[in-house]
Amino acid sequence: MRAIQLTAPGTLEQVDVPTPTAGPGEVLLAMGATGACHSDLHILDAPAGVFPTPMTLGHEIAGTVAEVGPGVTGWAPGDHAAVYGIIGCGRCRACLRGLENQCRTTPLGGIGLSRDGGLAEYVAVPASRLLPIGTLELVQAAPLTDAGLTPYHAIEMSRPALQPGTHCVVIGVGGLGHMAIQILVATTAVHVIAVDTSPESLDLATRLGAHHVVQAGPDAVEQIRTIVGPPPDGADVVLDFVGTDATLTTARSVAANGGYLMLVGLAGGTLPIRPTVEEVPPVPMETNARVPFWGTRVELQEVIALAQAGLLRADVEIFPLEQAPEAYAKLRKGEIHGRAVIVP
Repeated sequence: MRAIQLTAPGTLEQVDVPTPTAGPGEVLLAMGATGACHSDLHILDAPAGVFPTPMTLGHEIAGTVAEVGPGVTGWAPGDHAAVYGIIGCGRCRACLRGLENQCRTTPLGGIGLSRDGGLAEYVAVPASRLLPIGTLELVQAAPLTDAGLTPYHAIEMSRPALQPGTHCVVIGVGGLGHMAIQILVATTAVHVIAVDTSPESLDLATRLGAHHVVQAGPDAVEQIRTIVGPPPDGADVVLDFVGTDATLTTARSVAANGGYLMLVGLAGGTLPIRPTVEEVPPVPMETNARVPFWGTRVELQEVIALAQAGLLRADVEIFPLEQAPEAYAKLRKGEIHGRAVIVP
């Protein structure tokens, strides 16, 4: 079968590999759609030894059950499913509480991260990773598993501050950010302020229900402050889906005392935290700063329910499997608005 694999650090190739089979407790899924994520670029850019090679990329997966392995019940060929990509140990305190994204035993990994993912014609996954999607389109279901789940998880973590009439700033209206706006609109009564460098992305934010849009740049903080008010007031929640020094500076500069800073983007920026009363602290007092990672299986079930209710829909650009390298090149250049989705 055809697969798009990381064959060496920085090298992405289409190769022919044997079609996997479903082992005990596994399901063989015929890939219907796989989202291209910025995290995949970090995998591509990682030095040798951080991620296994060769490895098929792709952790946002939806497809059709082609084969069930020994011991699998509840799934049959022809069923449509989305894949929850995290594989925790299943035994530690976090996993036993359903927080596999906080697993205390297994290092960062999962489908498309430490074992073969969805950028192939077929992928074998543990049956426990599947969630039913009903009649959802596969190209819509795939982005839900990360581009939908990760912002949903970040919003759930900051839910105490997302009260009616409060302000939430969404920095970066890309694959995750444009889903976050829809989740906020569907599940809260907050005022949503979207920030991005791209006019096209800001237009998308407006169409999705953002109350205000702000062009990223030197005047962004001042523009946001005219909406949220001066310190010590400000935005109750800031969701940074970029994570550069510049965006984190914007985030901490507009947050209110006691606000939530959710550092979702993985661009490697630094958030300075220095408790002091002798000068204005870099992060407001009583601020909650957290680094969300993906989400839980029950949260993915809730994200799927939002999509099934027509409240959450990914803005997608579709690429055939052989053009996956082109999709990642466009993603790296910032030329994807919404989510790139790859189909067989």
